[in-house]
Amino acid sequence: MTLAKKNLNQKLVDENKVNIAIVGGGATGVELTAELYHAAEDLSSYGYGKIDSSCLQVTLVEAGTRLLPALPENLSAAVLDELKEMGANVQLNTMITEAQPNTLITKDGREIKADLIVWAAGVRVSTVTQQFDGLEINRINQLVVKDTLQTTVDDSIFAIGDCAAFIQSNGKLVPPRAQAAHQMAKACAKNIFALFENKPLKSFKYNDKGTLVSLSNFTALGSLTNKFGKNPLTVQGKFAQFAYVSLYRMHQHALHGCIKIGLIILVDKLNRYLKPRLKLH
Repeated sequence: MTLAKKNLNQKLVDENKVNIAIVGGGATGVELTAELYHAAEDLSSYGYGKIDSSCLQVTLVEAGTRLLPALPENLSAAVLDELKEMGANVQLNTMITEAQPNTLITKDGREIKADLIVWAAGVRVSTVTQQFDGLEINRINQLVVKDTLQTTVDDSIFAIGDCAAFIQSNGKLVPPRAQAAHQMAKACAKNIFALFENKPLKSFKYNDKGTLVSLSNFTALGSLTNKFGKNPLTVQGKFAQFAYVSLYRMHQHALHGCIKIGLIILVDKLNRYLKPRLKLH
């Protein structure tokens, strides 16, 4: 157990409020905030009878004007209300310029104190791409690719997923999301076979199927896009939770196939009854 984790556990035992600061109001920051409050509630079933979510203070810091900019504004507002109801301190329009031990410094000079700081803002690819001599990379180390997913310098090298910088027709980069990587993988596989068979390669087109966000066991919500890309469907509650889990299982199925995903689901269900909800070591 790390020293930081021991200190946090001891603060809970001493019934002091634990302050956690999360930088980034995207899906990762929002979901982590909800999971922390859910975990705090679960602690009471482990003999910590006087510990609940009131012993936890999560400060979620976002530089933009709202949380989850990929979602419609009404859903962003709904997420904000849910997090505030849990007890989270959400600070919008707050840019962090410096991170010190247990302290965040904002652009206007304010200090945000925390026992633990989690950085969940922005995505930067591993610096390993800088070692690929001659290949074009952008400022966050992504390999710049053409519409066929081939790198701009060498047609024999393809790049997909988070490490690929694919500029769409609207001038925006394909977002680093699971559904984008899934679609890229399919298109890339077809183009590789086409390359071997001396057939023309097809251009990749990203189809945004929407965004789903899970607020732990509290609720879920999101926006699903129809096949025409218009009038997205807003979903909340149980249906959104079901859609969130189903999407996760679909990605697992693509990786492991029918038999293995069936076994994974079975083991997951057994673990709900056999394993503790929280791992305290």
